[in-house]
Amino acid sequence: MASSRALKLASVVVLMVMVVTAPLPQVDAAMSCSLVESSLEPCLAYLRTGGQVPVECCNGVKTLYNAASSTADRQTACDCLKKASATVTGINLGLASSLPEDCGVNIPYKISPSTDCSKVA
Repeated sequence: MASSRALKLASVVVLMVMVVTAPLPQVDAAMSCSLVESSLEPCLAYLRTGGQVPVECCNGVKTLYNAASSTADRQTACDCLKKASATVTGINLGLASSLPEDCGVNIPYKISPSTDCSKVA
């Protein structure tokens, strides 16, 4: 009887250890405005003053482009960019609009306060 109880207890302990140490499934993080902002932060000085596009800026643009893997991600990124273009002061909208192309990235919409992000595919 004692060995049966010990076996049950050992089985429960082994099961608990398996559950606690099992790797969690990988879940892709959803696009967020904080990701958009952190990716494009190296671009702010350029977007205000022009000149040469910094390598760090283009790296951020490419990171953001690669992270926006679904329609929902692209629409969220578009909404974030649209809000930022309307609220961040001193941004040259022409430079912002051409930034993806300047960094060698093709996005299916224009970065502008007038962009209808619900139509971004």
